[in-house]
Amino acid sequence: MPDTTTILTGERMATQRYLDEADRYSAHNYKPLPVVLERGEGCWVWDVDGRKYLDMLAAYSAVNQGHRHPRIIAAARAQMDRLTLTSRAFHNDRMGPFLKRLCEVTGFARALPMNTGAEAVETAIKMVRKWGYQVKGVPHDQAEIIVCSNNFHGRTTTIVGFSSEAQYRAGFGPFTPGFVTVPYGDARAFEEAITDRTVGFLVEPIQGEGGVVVPMDGYLGCTRELCAEAGVAFMADEIQTGLGRTGRMFCCDWEDVRPDVLIVGKALGGGVYPVSAALADDEFMEVFHPGDHGSTFGGNPLGAAVGMASIDVIVDEGLVARSDRLGRWFMDELRAIESPHVLEVRGKGLMIGVEIRPESGTARPFCEALQGRGILAKETHHQVIRFAPPLVIAEDDLKWALEQVREVLT
Repeated sequence: MPDTTTILTGERMATQRYLDEADRYSAHNYKPLPVVLERGEGCWVWDVDGRKYLDMLAAYSAVNQGHRHPRIIAAARAQMDRLTLTSRAFHNDRMGPFLKRLCEVTGFARALPMNTGAEAVETAIKMVRKWGYQVKGVPHDQAEIIVCSNNFHGRTTTIVGFSSEAQYRAGFGPFTPGFVTVPYGDARAFEEAITDRTVGFLVEPIQGEGGVVVPMDGYLGCTRELCAEAGVAFMADEIQTGLGRTGRMFCCDWEDVRPDVLIVGKALGGGVYPVSAALADDEFMEVFHPGDHGSTFGGNPLGAAVGMASIDVIVDEGLVARSDRLGRWFMDELRAIESPHVLEVRGKGLMIGVEIRPESGTARPFCEALQGRGILAKETHHQVIRFAPPLVIAEDDLKWALEQVREVLT
């Protein structure tokens, strides 16, 4: 592998000052690459020492539209000059049009707006549990939701309670009951886990944080059919995979699967403001009544304006088809690299994982080497380099990135 020491020496005085400050005053709950960014435009970012990098992570798919997309920034600025927050105690003139647009794009009857992805997942859990009691008739406090091993749905206490990652759980118990874990990608195991208490199946169409794990073709369709037969709500967490990331508007579209509950976030805020939502038809949404659930910032006018512009950019600029075309090319080229370090290349669209062989170490040094060559990518699940650039990335930039990746991997 290339020597990475050059990225830690030389003219990096400002960078080191910021790193020292963050180390002194921040909780040590992250291990970011040693780069301090101060500016971004499109697919490119600059650090405090003036060095330019190609962003190949896109804030874990939150920046699908690129950094500071002019239409999204303009929408945010215009709204900031008018009204930013009302709480849900009053109506505002931006939430209704935004939710109408979101429902039109997704094909669902109603949306419940929140802020972060984890909030949207919690919303979906509450909705499906209450649906299970009021509509399906599951006895009080006995509802179960089936989840998958290796999942990542957020960081709240409830969510980490059904994680199979020991570190995510350690020291945070006791945990919320009512979750049953099955192996990801195993439809038979899912079928065997269904009981008369099962109200929902919460699944990522591709496990991003788990290492860009892609299930076998037919898995989503099969589990969707099993849910329909058993009266179980199919809950698709498309926070990372949705809004064009995998070469379809939603990853479930690859198998023509329409979930009962769709969970979206990240790119819905265009990299500008946190916006998320849980979407469903009336059968599920009508279990909510005033006072059951809410969020002071959910559906606020600034977030709604940003969300509307974020959707319009994806649709109007053809970013879904672009992700599909560029992703196919990039994956084919990555697979053609003859590297002694690579075990597998997998993904869909511009959501791609390169798994490093254990005997070559972890993925972290490879990401550090890429940083030294002006590319920002991040390891996930120890062994996987995740490549997920903004969907607006230019073909020439992606070709340049490929050459840097080839040098690092060989």
